[in-house]
Amino acid sequence: MQKPEIHTLAELKKSGYVPKTVKEEIRTNLIELIREKKSPFSSILGFENTVIPDVERALLSRHNILFLGLRGQAKTRMAREMVNLLDEWIPVISGSEINDDPFAPVSLFARNLILEKGDKTPIEWMHRRHRYGEKLATPDVSVADLIGDIDPIKAANMRLSFADEQALHYGIIPRSHRGIFVINELPDLQARIQVSLFNILQEGDIQIRGFKLRLPLDILFVFTANPEDYTNRGSIVTPLKDRIESQIITHYPKTIEISKAITGQEADILPEQLKKVEVPDLCRVLIEQIAMEARKSEFVDQKSGVSARLTISAYENLVSTAELRAFKSNLKHTLVRISDFAGIVPSITGKIELVYEGEQEGPLNVAYRLLGLAIRSTFTTYFPDPQSFKKGRDNQKSKPKPSPYQPVIDWFGNGNDLILLQEENDVTYISQLYKVGGLYSAVKQYFPDADEDYAGLLMEFMLHGLAEFSLISKKNIEKGGFSFGDMLGSMLNMTLDED
Repeated sequence: MQKPEIHTLAELKKSGYVPKTVKEEIRTNLIELIREKKSPFSSILGFENTVIPDVERALLSRHNILFLGLRGQAKTRMAREMVNLLDEWIPVISGSEINDDPFAPVSLFARNLILEKGDKTPIEWMHRRHRYGEKLATPDVSVADLIGDIDPIKAANMRLSFADEQALHYGIIPRSHRGIFVINELPDLQARIQVSLFNILQEGDIQIRGFKLRLPLDILFVFTANPEDYTNRGSIVTPLKDRIESQIITHYPKTIEISKAITGQEADILPEQLKKVEVPDLCRVLIEQIAMEARKSEFVDQKSGVSARLTISAYENLVSTAELRAFKSNLKHTLVRISDFAGIVPSITGKIELVYEGEQEGPLNVAYRLLGLAIRSTFTTYFPDPQSFKKGRDNQKSKPKPSPYQPVIDWFGNGNDLILLQEENDVTYISQLYKVGGLYSAVKQYFPDADEDYAGLLMEFMLHGLAEFSLISKKNIEKGGFSFGDMLGSMLNMTLDED
């Protein structure tokens, strides 16, 4: 819709324009989208059957909203998407600091302008993207920041008394009049500052200093909070929480597929990187599984949560790790390897809060442990569970099932070992994997159509999987990469080293 060509109050009256409150706008536009079978939150994945219906009910009820959830659960993203439910253009009185409605001005400036010019009062049109305000709650936020205060410089320049309403400087909330205003991390706001919001939420007005001032503000308030904040940094004062009509609980993605879709949508990967680096689905699954493992790890503080930013950052780092290797080897195209996952460790250590046991273990060790658990969990979705062959028999009369992994285990048991360096070129990498007896045939048994590159990835994945099931040994190499060997031999060497 183009901006209307209406420039005066008289023209606006003739146009038949009927003003609506912000919440009525949102309600009307939401109903229209629902009737058209469209979602106002199409970019939000994983909330279709949980959070979004709660939000729609709250908006239809014309409620202010509190999103309660751990970090990285798209709370602010949900609030920003609500802008699309506003009317595209609304008329405001030209020069107004608080977006005065021409039919219901609330500021002294707007009221005086209409008294002076009447139907010739100039009108401007405001786009919905300018009707959104956001403030991160921090301990230093003041009432003046949010509500407003007397501006002594303004009073001096205009030769006004401090008792004159024109000497007021409006805070960010009045400037969000006729729009959406979001306060992120509400518990971080000092209790006395939270108290200043009581009147705005209940009566829709503000009070500044000792002025007998009533501004009936028209705002949809959205607040976000992390449950951790209730104990670590502060709390939402009870009367304020009572005034927020709908409290909506958010959550992390419930399935790997949803998590993959979110990461794919949010990761910032350049087109040139996509041409140079191919990321198989196996590697995408592993990234998401790392986050899943972290969200139930005894080393990670579950009250803090594990943000979806971990998988997004990890995916970007994984692509860059493979890209760097390709540049060093003068490759035009490469496939991500399991050894490339060493490059995502900084994305893990910087995104998780460790409990005491985790701190004792060390962030680096915890990151590699999470990667190992992810490999172990994912392995059985691609290959048979090695533990099923350890049991030997399905029942008392059946013969032991032959293990497809036994030739590989025997190869290492015969004194052989394998070193896979992270920066090896693709030819050397593949040729090294083919040296392991029985490895290629084991992979082909379950992936007969895999090409050479993908077969190489699966071969390396099988080695890492067998190591996580303690059937072969695996060690990190200082210059980057992994060394695989016989499990029993490694244990004996460790014993000798201890002696």
